Amino acid sequence: MTEKEKAAKGLLYDANNDPELQDAMYKTHCLIDEFNRLPIKEREKRDLLIRSILKIGKNGYITSPFFCDYGENIEIGDNFFANTNLVILDGAKVKIGDNVFIAPNVGIYTAGHPLEVKLRNKGFEYAYPVTIGNNVWIGAHACILPGVTIGDNTTIGAGSVVTKDIPSNVLAAGNPCRIIRKLPVETNHGQESQ
Repeated sequence: MTEKEKAAKGLLYDANNDPELQDAMYKTHCLIDEFNRLPIKEREKRDLLIRSILKIGKNGYITSPFFCDYGENIEIGDNFFANTNLVILDGAKVKIGDNVFIAPNVGIYTAGHPLEVKLRNKGFEYAYPVTIGNNVWIGAHACILPGVTIGDNTTIGAGSVVTKDIPSNVLAAGNPCRIIRKLPVETNHGQESQ
């Protein structure tokens, strides 16, 4: 089993010493460097370049600087906006729905390291997928950790550290992030329902 296959299965893998993964990261980092250096006025070039790095739906926009490891593990829906300094460590799949807004300095991390010092010092890591639903707003400086799912229509408050799944239709915040209150569910007509 390759290191990439181990990562996809959530097993410990060695990204630091595997030529295939190192080459993939190098190529992606070169493209990201180019993307981050492109002037904002070069909208078409920026759009084409970001689409060569990751999958993003229509009306998607990512403000520079942006960073990810591979890009190929990131799928983003329509009407996406990410403000400056978004970091996505995508050793595993990161799936983001439609109408998601991300404030500055947010980190989405699928990667982590073992607690056992000997394994960590050998360069082993793990990667668990992150899923963010539709109509989600993530506040500034939020940190989304490996294996987390955030439900539809949820708001994550600024500075939150999301260590566990957060359901749909809630405001959640804090360290660790917890549900503050339920949010009203909107109908297709813009009216609130219960």
